[in-house]
Amino acid sequence: MGLGDKMSNAADKAKGKAKEAAGKATDNERLEAEGQGDQAKGSLKQAGENVKDAFK
Repeated sequence: MGLGDKMSNAADKAKGKAKEAAGKATDNERLEAEGQGDQAKGSLKQAGENVKDAFK
């Protein structure tokens, strides 16, 4: 996994956490769900990169 990929995955997770927190603070369930989705997307991408690294 390249450094750029790691940073991109971390950015997705951070963006998701911020959205989720904003959704909770404003009682906006849609924004909160988007944040959780972004975090999951970042985690899945990271897991995929880890699998690719395991086979190198």
